[in-house]
Amino acid sequence: MKKTICLSAVIILGQVLCIRLWAQKTIISGTVQNSVTSEKVSSVSVTVKNRSEGTFSDDKGNFRLPVAGSFPVILMVSSVGFETQELTVTNNSEKLEVQLTPAVMLGQEVVVSATRTPTRFLESPVSIERLNIAAIRNAATPSFYESIANVKGVDLTTSSLTFRTVSTRGFNGSGNLRMNQFMDGMDNQAPGLNFSVGNLLGMSELDVESVELLPGASSALYGSGGLNGTLLMNSKNPFKYQGFSFQVKEGIMHVDKEQRDPSPYHDLSIRWAKAFNRFAFKINSQFIQAQDWQANDMSNLARTNIVSKQKPGDRNSDINYDGVNIYGDEVNADMYSTTQAIIYQVVEGYKAAVIRGGGKEPTADEIDNFMSSHPKYRVFWIAMKNGLIPKKRVSRSGYNEKDLVDYKTYNLKVSGGIYYNITSKTEASLIGYWGTGTTVYTGADRYSLKGVKMGQYKAEIKNKNWFLRGYTTQENAGEAYNTTALASYINESWKVSQQWFPEYIGNFAGARLMGAPEANAHRLARSKADSGRLLPGTPGFNEQYEKIRKVPISKKGALFLDKTDLWQFDGQLNLSKKIKVVDVLIGGDYKQYILNSEGTLFADTAGRIKISEWGAFLQLQKDLFHNRLKFTASGRYDKSKNFDGQFTPRVTALIKVAENNNIRLSFQTAYRFPTTQDQYINLFTGTTTLIGSLPEFADYYKFKGNPVYTAQSIAKYRETTNLSDLQKGQFTKLESEKVNSLEFGYKGLLGKTLLMDLYVYFSKYNDFIGRVAVGQPGSAATVTNILSSFTTKSFAYAQNVSQDVKARGFGLGLEYSMIKGYTANLNVTSDKIFNIPADYISFFNTPAYRFNIGLANEHAWKQFGFNLNYRWQDKVDWEGTFGTGSVPAYGTLDAQISYKIHGTKNIFKIGASNLLNKYYYSAFGNPQIGGLFYVSFGYNIL
Repeated sequence: MKKTICLSAVIILGQVLCIRLWAQKTIISGTVQNSVTSEKVSSVSVTVKNRSEGTFSDDKGNFRLPVAGSFPVILMVSSVGFETQELTVTNNSEKLEVQLTPAVMLGQEVVVSATRTPTRFLESPVSIERLNIAAIRNAATPSFYESIANVKGVDLTTSSLTFRTVSTRGFNGSGNLRMNQFMDGMDNQAPGLNFSVGNLLGMSELDVESVELLPGASSALYGSGGLNGTLLMNSKNPFKYQGFSFQVKEGIMHVDKEQRDPSPYHDLSIRWAKAFNRFAFKINSQFIQAQDWQANDMSNLARTNIVSKQKPGDRNSDINYDGVNIYGDEVNADMYSTTQAIIYQVVEGYKAAVIRGGGKEPTADEIDNFMSSHPKYRVFWIAMKNGLIPKKRVSRSGYNEKDLVDYKTYNLKVSGGIYYNITSKTEASLIGYWGTGTTVYTGADRYSLKGVKMGQYKAEIKNKNWFLRGYTTQENAGEAYNTTALASYINESWKVSQQWFPEYIGNFAGARLMGAPEANAHRLARSKADSGRLLPGTPGFNEQYEKIRKVPISKKGALFLDKTDLWQFDGQLNLSKKIKVVDVLIGGDYKQYILNSEGTLFADTAGRIKISEWGAFLQLQKDLFHNRLKFTASGRYDKSKNFDGQFTPRVTALIKVAENNNIRLSFQTAYRFPTTQDQYINLFTGTTTLIGSLPEFADYYKFKGNPVYTAQSIAKYRETTNLSDLQKGQFTKLESEKVNSLEFGYKGLLGKTLLMDLYVYFSKYNDFIGRVAVGQPGSAATVTNILSSFTTKSFAYAQNVSQDVKARGFGLGLEYSMIKGYTANLNVTSDKIFNIPADYISFFNTPAYRFNIGLANEHAWKQFGFNLNYRWQDKVDWEGTFGTGSVPAYGTLDAQISYKIHGTKNIFKIGASNLLNKYYYSAFGNPQIGGLFYVSFGYNIL
């Protein structure tokens, strides 16, 4: 009790002293405006030179700065995009009017992610890309996240209007496991999926200050997952960015009626921030709603487990048609082997009945007489005898994605924070982000994430030289469901496959015996077997649809029940001021995943599964030869519960060849622990069971007693029926994936108006994690069971590639600042992979070549501005567990025209993404993306 009283007294005394000191300070006030446009400039830094006092101008350009001591004082006034000014103030009697001059600032911005300390963009020791606040404000795309696609080396995969995935240097896909994404320092992954769900849980556009991207290996500073890049998004601090802002975007999609009738697009964002001396807060919200793009690829797949390839044909020409975006038709059976099984079962039953009746085992003629006269099975017997049953597979009729997926996409994000300046250099904050929505994600199948919810909550204390923070990510899958499982179970609820296939074959056999051509017999057989089938829009279909999508997958439904959490604590300390010889930065973190899917995603039917990881890093920096050479060495060690520890060093050298011209050399390493799904997934997708790669899964599914065989060899065996074609699959201990990368780069400012950035890299992956597909006979004693999909259990799991996998690429970026505020940019990149074994799926999925070209001017004529960007990429031979096929080359044009109301920060825009409305796929099996045309009004855009 005494300690509590003493502590309270100290706090009260401290507050009184702070108030008295504040009262003793002199207030310098003023207004900052643009010297060219006379507009008020917000978020301008106003500090006392060589001292700690400082403040920012508010949304009206006003500032108030308390200063201690006597006059005169020198003020430093600075803001991105303007020349820094020094003002000598001799008294506080008059309000200052500061005129800031716009300046060409190519390469002068400060970035943090490259070394976790402030570094001038031109002097980053590794490749880095950025979107500053002006680029975000002037983006031609409807969302800032979509505009990241225009950055050099970036691939953007669109699974849904509200679900986009950023990738760099290969392994493009819906949800990149080799790419980290951080939001205000928090790992932005959905812990049950191990990748970020785009910007579903993220910042509203009004609250984004900057986006920084590290392409390539980045685990030395950011830990597991950073094999191919790390994306960092930073929000606006309410002490610096104050005021009330809102933005309304209204648009239209599907204008050509190709997918559906034209439909509206709605996007509303608000932000309110206010500072009161030491205390500040902010509140943000954004709501997006639209009718989503539709996935309607009707091309045909030859599929064995997760291994697939495109083939010719449609439902009319191929009895085993498996449409890319048609579900339920993955269920198939071989007509010949199914007929054999039917006959065998009936014959064996007849034999058993004769023997039970006291007779002898029937002769071949007696069996023939019995089967030829059997009213139900004679057609199978006679057709088989006459060679009329083909050795072909036939699939069930499926349902189009548009009849299964909720395309009424929406995304609601709410965030806020409270901030307190403990001292002029130390800030404490409590921040929360919460998001919900309905969207679609492409993984092993197309998943409708209906009503998915995620929250991230952080407590942090940070100083210029250190920080401590803890945060949690809370995931809730809502009513998310698997479309393939949903379609398959709707079919089964109407007529089980054990009945449908015999009906099909029986009607086919009957038609052939009547002399019908084979094609006509197949059409008759399907019409008979599908008679009474549940059709979309009918009461029966709707009833089963609603019922099955709400039944957990573990109970033969389609619903996920994932409520996985992530808890993390990390800190960092900069010792550079204490250690004069070399700049020293240290840090570490601890995280814990708590898997909780109730058996619908993970093998957690017995209870929640906990996975702990921890890591620590050290970075040393030294300027040599009068700042001509900056040497940086970083190293990090991480340990996971189920895997060996990993050490990832990084060594870089920045060589100054001339003022604002630098060459960079780096050796970088990275790794990723196998994901939570790689370790513990246990998911039936409708045709295949995805399982974890920990040893207990092989034991549970009895792989030792009943071996599995590779999907490729099973496909061949089903064609030849030669047992020697079967090859046993391997299930070995899974190791962490690692990469070593060498990079050479140059970044320079030529003539103050042209910024050039060039890099070349070479990467080598060790223990590359791919996915293998296998099948297991229904009985170890009868390997021939594997001829039929009914008596084959299909599995897929992660495995390491024994040989090294190599990749290389290059990138060239040019930014040119022209007269009267015009800017042009061009970037070209290439990435390629080598040494992938034939039986492994690499998911590299990156075009060999791609480029962006843009032209913009925020003040082109009076208050009018514009932004144009054209993006093109080469074709891709796409590999995925959902499907494998070709993604054609495409180009798309984004454009906007803006009008800024004079003397305000209010902006009107009219713009479009995919202005020419040329539909394209960003990934195999994903929706066709058309044009989105919009108008917007932004009030007080900071």
